[in-house]
Amino acid sequence: MKSILQRIYGPLKGDAAFARLTAILDRSRNVPPPPVDSIFTQADAILITYADTLRRPAERPLKVLHSFCDTLKGAVSGIHILPFFPFSSDDGFSVTDFMAVRSDLGSWSDIEAIGRDFKLMVDLVANHVSARSHWFESYLAERQGFAQLAIEVDPATDLSAVTRPRTLPLLTVFEKRSGCRVSVWTTFSPDQVDLNYASLDVLEMMVRTLLLYVSKGARLIRLDAIAYLWKTIGTTCIHLPQTHDMVRLFRKILDLQAPEVALVTETNVPHAENVSYFGNGSDEAQMVYNFTLPPLLLHALCTGSAKRFCQWVKTLKTPSVRTTFFNFTASHDGIGVRPLEGILPPSEISWLADRVRQNGGKVSEKTNPDGSTSPYELNITYLSALKDPSRSTDPLHIPRFLASQAVALAFPGVPGIYVHSLLGSPNWLEGVRMSGRARSINRAHLEMDAVLGELADPSHPRARIFHPYLKMLRVRADQPAFHPQADMEVLDLDPRIFGVRRRCKAQTISALTNFSGDTVTVALPGENGESRLIDRLSGKPMQAGQLVMPAYATVWLDSYRAESSHRNDGQPC
Repeated sequence: MKSILQRIYGPLKGDAAFARLTAILDRSRNVPPPPVDSIFTQADAILITYADTLRRPAERPLKVLHSFCDTLKGAVSGIHILPFFPFSSDDGFSVTDFMAVRSDLGSWSDIEAIGRDFKLMVDLVANHVSARSHWFESYLAERQGFAQLAIEVDPATDLSAVTRPRTLPLLTVFEKRSGCRVSVWTTFSPDQVDLNYASLDVLEMMVRTLLLYVSKGARLIRLDAIAYLWKTIGTTCIHLPQTHDMVRLFRKILDLQAPEVALVTETNVPHAENVSYFGNGSDEAQMVYNFTLPPLLLHALCTGSAKRFCQWVKTLKTPSVRTTFFNFTASHDGIGVRPLEGILPPSEISWLADRVRQNGGKVSEKTNPDGSTSPYELNITYLSALKDPSRSTDPLHIPRFLASQAVALAFPGVPGIYVHSLLGSPNWLEGVRMSGRARSINRAHLEMDAVLGELADPSHPRARIFHPYLKMLRVRADQPAFHPQADMEVLDLDPRIFGVRRRCKAQTISALTNFSGDTVTVALPGENGESRLIDRLSGKPMQAGQLVMPAYATVWLDSYRAESSHRNDGQPC
């Protein structure tokens, strides 16, 4: 840990940082469990949700969420509760108090109760703090310990090299209690003030925050917008060496204090930059969001061709058995398109953006270094994005959507399931009108009892999505070949078919999905001469050879064997 701090701060300041952090760790130290070789198994899938997405009158939202998640046991092993702290804007990501739970949601005891039943993922909103927080108010008041909280910049400074994820101004002017006006760094909005990690006071406060979340039961720590953490004027201020060292520092602290806790980095950038947060395979994040998956899968299903998608999948790899991907198709944010850079030409990204607009979605843009703008994010639910806009009614809409989710479940890694995907939610246009924010389109609030009624109606679109989706998750959890570390081979079958063979000692599964509205016949060889197969999703026996796949169909083909021969002990393959 000392060497990391010295790289970040230099020898003298690094030693001072080490002394401060060592004192914190010593005071909070418990006897850690033995090192964990494989934190995740095929039984892991993480539900992504706000604490108050599901509501019931006179009941705290965290209790409503817990009761709903109890019905998902066996399908979902973990819950990512998006920021549940007091906040001032950005639906929770402009935090006013990192150490508290919003009283309207519940309490820390509710969070801890969920953490006892599920692997709990908590956001460390590491890059910024609310401009209306006590911390920032203390900075403006120039109180001891907060004087260097924010990054002050002369407004005449040339900041043209800085990578901008938004079209808003980079600097925001505030007035201190002394009357001095200062321009401070605000990457994401004027209400989100970037924290100055060059200050050891800031470092100590954020490490204390990290340790608090672990003490409250967090098993996964999501590092929100981590790529922008460190700023050096004259650089892009993204993915800087000091940022990677800060991730290494957080990892080292967790390895010392709680090795069962995993770091998850959220960096919505091109793939090569994204996977750099695996580090050397043992020193940075254990899990990285697979940001290329959502937009490229959407493009493939909208075009009916799996060709470029398969080419990209062949390039996927992680640096060690201790690292894996967080495979998601949707989240509380939109569908980022920056990861498509270098994979699809700009014209096809624009085509995808136009299709999203036709399906009622919005397109958010970023400012480029030359002053131009380009698509940054597609704001739409994944379900709505997959509708065929050329049809007034689209009978293949739900099969197409379920195909997208089946593909993500077959990938090496851990599935991340956004609650509105599981529940089959369309665009929430009313939310966009009420908030004025494009991202509200997939952040609808739902009445729990109304949702339960819709799920009980077999003809309702929610039920037609939820129950097959849940079945896929439960079946997946029982297949050793879907362990995150099981081998993957991409099968070259037909341009319209995505196929992978997942293999471990106990099992081999060939997972095939038809990306088109056509009925496709493919030749499928058996595994090790075994011609008898069983589709684990339907339970039907099949034969290797000619396989007929209806539009958007999925099969998970396993060599026929007794169920008892499957090993499901959670051990690495």
